Amino acid sequence: METTLRDKVEEALRTVHDPEIPVNIFDLGLVYKIETGDNGNVMVIMTLTAPGCPVAGSIMEEVNQKILAIEGVTNADVRLTFDPPWTRDMMSVEAKLELGFL
Repeated sequence: METTLRDKVEEALRTVHDPEIPVNIFDLGLVYKIETGDNGNVMVIMTLTAPGCPVAGSIMEEVNQKILAIEGVTNADVRLTFDPPWTRDMMSVEAKLELGFL
């Protein structure tokens, strides 16, 4: 099965971690949307665990760099939103287990 650009983006996002939580941002449920275009454009809409997150800038920059490093990507558009606000319910089962929430 061929790996799509969206799959590659998802894989890259699984390598980005919130410094305060030992789980990647994808499994934490911080990635709300991934859109890929035929021309290599990628847009990611994501949130943070808290609006006042002190590492917001560095996480956003890391996401941007990881997406741009993917073969075939020509542009990365990483957007931050707090609507809807993040909750623990958005985490994957694996993340909840890892953090002891289950």
